[in-house]
Amino acid sequence: MSALSTRLSAVSEGVRIAIDAIGANKVRAGLTILGIAVGVFVVVAISAAVHGINQSVAKDFASTGPTTFFVSRYPISFENCDGSENSCQWLRNPPIRSGEVEAIRRLPTVEVVGERLDWGARVSYRNTVLSNTSVEGYSAEWTLISAPEVYPGRAFTQSEARTGARVAVISTLMAERLFGESDPIGKSISMNNAPFEVIGVFKDNSSFLTGGERPKAVVPITALIRHIGAREGDVALAVKPRENLDPTLAREVAIDDVTATLRGLRGSRPAEESSFAIITQDKLLETYDKIFGMFFLVMIALSGVGLIVGGVGVVAIMMISVTERTREIGVRKALGATRATILWQFLVEAATLTGIGGAIGLFVGWVGTVIIRNVTPIDASIPPMAVVAALAASAITGILFGMLPASRAARLDPVEALRYE
Repeated sequence: MSALSTRLSAVSEGVRIAIDAIGANKVRAGLTILGIAVGVFVVVAISAAVHGINQSVAKDFASTGPTTFFVSRYPISFENCDGSENSCQWLRNPPIRSGEVEAIRRLPTVEVVGERLDWGARVSYRNTVLSNTSVEGYSAEWTLISAPEVYPGRAFTQSEARTGARVAVISTLMAERLFGESDPIGKSISMNNAPFEVIGVFKDNSSFLTGGERPKAVVPITALIRHIGAREGDVALAVKPRENLDPTLAREVAIDDVTATLRGLRGSRPAEESSFAIITQDKLLETYDKIFGMFFLVMIALSGVGLIVGGVGVVAIMMISVTERTREIGVRKALGATRATILWQFLVEAATLTGIGGAIGLFVGWVGTVIIRNVTPIDASIPPMAVVAALAASAITGILFGMLPASRAARLDPVEALRYE
């Protein structure tokens, strides 16, 4: 019990001395704390953002079903493309035609095929104008693949989708900006000077991948092409396999059938590459991990710079502290203090300095997380391990960089220390 109380006394004394050192050396201590705080802030803020993005991505994929895959004219590519067909061979890929879509729909391994086309339009109602608004064209299978929450009103029917009826389902944000508190159902809005009747309002589950919360309208894909001027060649497909087998096996069989069907319709030879792209959710996750993995590593490197800056400050301020307290160290050694006791006291002092910086950085990181969550589509949240890692990093920085001055203090000869002026 006495050993424990002695150790606690040494800790409290080290903390008190560290606080006194901060007051006596405000500039040096402030720079040390600032360096540690910046490093911890970066760790916490980036961890919170990545955690929120991961949850958003998982929610997006879950909304379309884990086995759903996509057929696109263009692949997900990071090649050096200057816009020419020589550097971007996939630009030669022909668009997906309606006959190919119908052939895929007839496959016994496919349950649902949804068409999608993204475009932009100038949307207006009376004197209110929304320029360059996102307008998405879907086939009637929209509700079977992404299951939007439409209220009030309804989604468009198979007949409306097939005939290209000028009907629109708008997001809640678009309804608020165009109509305010009034009921939008049945009203006519203009999209690139073409009138569309509002038949429903859907809750847009905005996320990082979908570009955040913004005014959006969904119309039949045929109407988007005929009346708003979208290019039919940019149509992409979402394919939901018939899951009468193991889900993963069902997806792979459906992918093989879709690939064979499209290659056959396009007359592709066995040695030729496919003139279309099959994109699975695994591929999307892999691409996502590549992008954000590098981003996360860069941010961690920047946080490491902040911790190193703070560590150098710890060495400087602790060396000064050792020099100023040389005679005190000699007195303590003459009274029986061991090297371990002196070493422990100075390490506690260094860890206190960095711990204060870590606590400040953690608080600022929490404030940054709240701001990110409120002003961006990222539902940022601080994972518990990020808090542990941030505080551990600040404490370890203090111990590692404080070891040199602490060792110097512990090795002082008591006789020479007592003579020091």
